[in-house]
Amino acid sequence: MKAVSLFSGGLDSQLAVCLVKNQEIEVIGINFATPFFGANSCTYKAAEHLGIELHVVDIGEEYITSVLKNPVYGYGKNFNPCIDCHAFMLKKAGMFMHEIGASFLISGEVVGQRPMSQNKSALNAVDKLSGFKGLIVRPLSAKLLTPTIPEEKGWIDRNKLIDISGRSRKRQMEMAEEYGITEYPSPAGGCLLTEKKFASRLERILAVQSKPQPKEMELLKLGRHFYLAENILLIVGRKHAENIKLEKLALPEDYLLKVTDRPGPLGLLRTWNSNEPIEAFLEYASAIVARYSDARSEPTASVKVCRSAGDLRKILTVEPASPDEVPAGL
Repeated sequence: MKAVSLFSGGLDSQLAVCLVKNQEIEVIGINFATPFFGANSCTYKAAEHLGIELHVVDIGEEYITSVLKNPVYGYGKNFNPCIDCHAFMLKKAGMFMHEIGASFLISGEVVGQRPMSQNKSALNAVDKLSGFKGLIVRPLSAKLLTPTIPEEKGWIDRNKLIDISGRSRKRQMEMAEEYGITEYPSPAGGCLLTEKKFASRLERILAVQSKPQPKEMELLKLGRHFYLAENILLIVGRKHAENIKLEKLALPEDYLLKVTDRPGPLGLLRTWNSNEPIEAFLEYASAIVARYSDARSEPTASVKVCRSAGDLRKILTVEPASPDEVPAGL
């Protein structure tokens, strides 16, 4: 018997795997990567520790179009379509299950752990929307839920599954000690869509860009964001590592701005179908970039304007922007 587990590497997903593996069922882990969440070094380490095969699948572009922009069940507190998201991943996992000849799916979800997306009604909605209702086993809360097909048919012993509910992690931590699981991430975080600042940036970019690409989502993680007009965005790096990433993510039509003779950030200027030419905002953007450089107290600053690394177009002499000249940031 073989099962496919949604595997984040978090404690719940690790324990779910342990409960099923203990019944001599082969478990294959699958992790779905998007610009907002996905596997990291801890995920791979956890899979290796448990001795399971792990497949990481990039679903970024399809996720943005199929889930993020029009979720059936709407969003959570920020921009997180949790019910639709879980259903989509289970749907993808179910397709993978058929491909490899596995029999059912495993999820580490716990009843009541997240009041809005992991109550019994929400879990039922997830199952229905996924298209694999009846084949999704939640080992940590199975005894609190309706028996699934694998339980009814004896593929898995329901009596060896458990009945955890709520937000307390006491039982999970006790189980981790029993199974020798010593490394697992904090339950908080993990998905950028639940973070207020990132969600605000994402909502704004979706309002001006009809078909955003995963690469554009990476920009939302970087720097200070200023909209100089409805469709014109300036991103100012906050540290050297961000400057390097901004340079790598720049498109050929973007402008890169940097003070020439003082330490300071890199600015990336981008437009989406603006009726106003982006060139009209170069001086304003340069003044803001100078504001965040060591030239902020100087009467003027020289800012080099490039279209890509090394492609110098011009050098502007600007007066660094004052605090009240800088638009509200996102």
